[in-house]
Amino acid sequence: MRSPAPPLAPVPSRSRNGNRNNRNRKGSRRARRARRTVPLSALTAVLVIAAVAVAGVLAFRGGDDTPPPAGASAAPPSAAASPPAEPAPDTPAPDTPAPDTPSADTSPPGAADGEPSADGTTVEVLETGPGTFTTAPGDGGPVGGRAVLTYRVEIEDGIGLDPAATAAEVHAVLGDPRGWTNEGDTGFRPADDGATPDFTVRVATPGTVDALCGEYGLNTRGETNCSIGQVVVVNLRRWVQGSPQFDGPIGDYRALIVNHEVGHFLGHGHEGCPGEGATAPAMMQQIMGLDGCVANAWPYGEDGAYLSGPSVP
Repeated sequence: MRSPAPPLAPVPSRSRNGNRNNRNRKGSRRARRARRTVPLSALTAVLVIAAVAVAGVLAFRGGDDTPPPAGASAAPPSAAASPPAEPAPDTPAPDTPAPDTPSADTSPPGAADGEPSADGTTVEVLETGPGTFTTAPGDGGPVGGRAVLTYRVEIEDGIGLDPAATAAEVHAVLGDPRGWTNEGDTGFRPADDGATPDFTVRVATPGTVDALCGEYGLNTRGETNCSIGQVVVVNLRRWVQGSPQFDGPIGDYRALIVNHEVGHFLGHGHEGCPGEGATAPAMMQQIMGLDGCVANAWPYGEDGAYLSGPSVP
């Protein structure tokens, strides 16, 4: 037998008031959320405004606390958004010399600090010249003994030496009593115009000396002098600058050049230092080092004795 069906549960009625109550509760929740959101938005706006102000200050100050250089005017705030200006074209970079500062390579090639010549002018040493020569005036009478050798002085063109003054200096060296006239019969005299001399003294640039001496197999390396046949070749560098091994006046070193090379023409070979503290012979290659000797320009001493040393091949 079938049981009777249970009674149905009452269905709640949905009145207008119930719907209104639900809407009221939802509106209250939205209002509370809005009250919480408004303060956060205001705080965010304040922080954004403050950040923009700080960025503007930093851009105006250059990003650090370094004051602008003395005499420089502050850039307007609008410059913060602009790229840094390029330096003016005439403003040298920190490592660039100012336009009026000569650089290390502005000297003429091969030029060295000038030294006064015999006539008081300053001469620069050029590495090479044209290879042509001017004959100096043959002033000066005979000096020394009866076996007179005639000579001529020639100066390479364009090297700044006065031919007459240089010839007078050479003649004074040849006639000095400490020179080769002390041998007894040897004498010297400038050759007459147009006459063929017994030997010639040529003063030339280092490059020309190398060329002249190189024809005879001698390597002067742009530094030294030589004697070839009847020609004494004087290096302009040595005539003007002297030698770091020779601590005397430049005039004395010029005397050594003439005496040494003319000595070769007269048949003398190289000599070495005779001992520690001794006077260096004029025929010693003093530019190569003194080996304990004292620098000296003359073949003979004040007492007339020949200043010799051991023979050097």
